[in-house]
Amino acid sequence: MLRFSRSKIIATVGIILIGLLLAVPSMMSREQRQAYLNAIPGWVPSWLVPSRAIVLGLDLQGGSHVLLEVDNQDLLRGQITLLRDDVRRILRDTRVSSQNGIQTVQRGVQIRVPDAADRDRLLPRLRELSQPTGNAMLGQTGGNTIEINTNPDGVITLTYTEAGISERVRRAVDQSIEVVRRRIDATGTTEPSIQRQGADRVLVQVPGLQDPQQLKALLGETGNLEFRLLAQQGATDVDLLPMDDQGGQRVPVERRVIAEGGDLTDAQPAFDTQTNQPIVNFRFNIRGAQRFGQATTENLGRQLAIVLDNRVISAPTIQSPITGGSGQISGSFTVEQVNNLAVLLRSGALPAKLTIVEERTVGPGLGRDSIEAGKMATYVAAIFVIIFMFATYGLFGLFANIALLVHVGLIFGLMSVLEATLTLPGIAGIVLTIGTAVDSNVLIYERIREEVRSGRSIVSGIQAGFDRAFATIVDSNSTMAIAAVILFFLGSGPVRGFAVVFILGILTTVLTAVTLTRMMIALWYHWMRPKALPF
Repeated sequence: MLRFSRSKIIATVGIILIGLLLAVPSMMSREQRQAYLNAIPGWVPSWLVPSRAIVLGLDLQGGSHVLLEVDNQDLLRGQITLLRDDVRRILRDTRVSSQNGIQTVQRGVQIRVPDAADRDRLLPRLRELSQPTGNAMLGQTGGNTIEINTNPDGVITLTYTEAGISERVRRAVDQSIEVVRRRIDATGTTEPSIQRQGADRVLVQVPGLQDPQQLKALLGETGNLEFRLLAQQGATDVDLLPMDDQGGQRVPVERRVIAEGGDLTDAQPAFDTQTNQPIVNFRFNIRGAQRFGQATTENLGRQLAIVLDNRVISAPTIQSPITGGSGQISGSFTVEQVNNLAVLLRSGALPAKLTIVEERTVGPGLGRDSIEAGKMATYVAAIFVIIFMFATYGLFGLFANIALLVHVGLIFGLMSVLEATLTLPGIAGIVLTIGTAVDSNVLIYERIREEVRSGRSIVSGIQAGFDRAFATIVDSNSTMAIAAVILFFLGSGPVRGFAVVFILGILTTVLTAVTLTRMMIALWYHWMRPKALPF
C-alpha cells in the first residue's frame, strides 16, 4: 500500500537527474556551453559529460532554403546515352551490324538491320533492355520502360515510354536526395532537412547556413567526373568540351572514358608541396587503378583530360605511368573550389542536373522573434496551469507542478540525446504536452477524491485512485501516441518536428505524472500520516 522501496526511489530519482543533466547544455548559450565544457577536468570521461544541445530548426535560427527540380531533359539525354551504349554492346555481342550506325531520336535510339535473320537474333537481346515499371514484388507494374518497334525496312526503334520516364524521374529524385545529403553532411552542417516535394523536386533546408551561394555551388553541379584523353589530330570519335584553363574555349576530347568518379574511393583537398597551390588528392579502387595505370602507361606525353560535368577542369600532361592508384587534380582553383570539388567527388554524381527553382534565406531575426514568442507562450501556459493546479488541489497540486517542470526538462534531455531538431511547431508540441501531462494528474486526483468520498480511507483511496486511473491514462496516451506516430511517418518537415516532441512528451508523462507524483504522495503520506486529503 503506497510503498516505494529504497531501490525504486533511487532509480526514479537517478533517471530524472540524468534526464535533467542532459538538458543543461540546451539551456546555455554557445559561449556558456563552451566555457562549461572547458571547465570539465580532463580525467572525466567524455561520455559522462552531457555536451549535446538541441539543434534549432530553420524557423528558429535562420538558414538557407532551396527548392531543387530534376532536369527531366538532362535526365532523358543521359538515359538515351546509356541506351545507345547498351545497343552498341548488344550489336557487338551478337555480331550484327547496323546500317548508318546508331541514330538518336526524340526519346531513344534507332538502328537499321535489313537482314531478317540478324533481326531475329538481335531483337530478343534488345527486349532485355525493357524492364517493367513499378515494384514487381508488390504487384505494382505499369507497363515497360522501353518500347521497341520495327518496320518492314528493318528499322528498329527503341524509345522510352511515359511510364519509363516517370520511373527514371522517381529513381533520380530518390538518388538525388541521398547524394545531396552526403554532400551537405560532408561540409559539417548539422541537421539539414532534405525531402522529396512533388514528383520531381527536392526541398533542402540547412539551419544556420546564411550563405545560400555556398549551398547553390555545392548542389548545382552533378559531380559527374571522367578521366579521358585530349584527342589528337585526325581523331573522329571526339566531343568538343569547354576547357576552364583556356577561358572556356572548346577542345577535342576522346569519348573513350579511362576511369570515372564511381571508381574513386576518396578525394581530399590539399596543397601542392612545390607550388603551394590548392589541389585535390584522389584514390582509385582496384578496377579504377588498373584502368588508370594501363592508360597512363600507354599514353606517355599526352594530355589527360579531367572532365567534370562535361567541362575540362584540368588537362595535365602524363609524364610517367601512374600505377599506384592515386593522383591529384590541379588547376587554377581557389581553396573554396578545391573543398567543394573534393566534396563532389566523395559524395558521388547526381543522376541528373538539379535546377534551383526557389531559394530563400531566413534571417536569424525572425528566428529570435519565434523563440521569444514560443517562450512567452510556454511561460504563460505553464503559469496558468501551475496556478490552477495549486488552487484546485493544494499540496497535491504542488506535487503535480513539480512533476510538470520535470516533465518539460526530460523532454529537452531526450531531444538532446536524440539530436532532434526543435522547430516552432515543436514548441507548440511542448505547450500541448504540458496540458496532457497535467490532465493525467487531474484524472488521478479526481479518482482519489471519488474513492475517499465513497468511504475508503485516505491511503486506500490514494492507492485505488492511482490504480484505477492508470488504465485510463494508458489508453488516452496510447491513442495520442498512435496519432503522433502516423504524423511522423506520413508528415514532413515541421509536422514531423511536432510529432517527435509530442511522442517524447507522452513518454515522459507516464514517468512524471504517474511514477514521480505517486512517489512524492507516498513519501508525504508516510511522513505526515494525514487524517484528510489536502484538497
